[in-house]
Amino acid sequence: MFSTQLQLKFTSISEAKIAAQSLCEVLRSRISAFNLQGLQVTVGKDGDLAVNVRFDDIDSMVNFEKDLPTILEDIKRAFVFKSSRFSGVCVLSFEREAMSTSVNISADT
Repeated sequence: MFSTQLQLKFTSISEAKIAAQSLCEVLRSRISAFNLQGLQVTVGKDGDLAVNVRFDDIDSMVNFEKDLPTILEDIKRAFVFKSSRFSGVCVLSFEREAMSTSVNISADT
């Protein structure tokens, strides 16, 4: 699995929250277009915004990264922030999913 990590540093948590809302809307609308396998957006208390995007294949990741300037365009116009990015191969990814292991059997006839 491949991953792109974005780190955006805003001057306040308020700016980071507003930027996160905008960015989430854009990313949600492109889940299918870029064949995203995982997406996590986190806002930190000091105005940090972290985005982790996972892909099954490198071509999907490359296509996503080519479109990053367009994805970040509105945020760049609205806010002043510092950003960094790196791409890599996921070494470990774990997410616990809730599921029921019980089966209801009805004896109604």
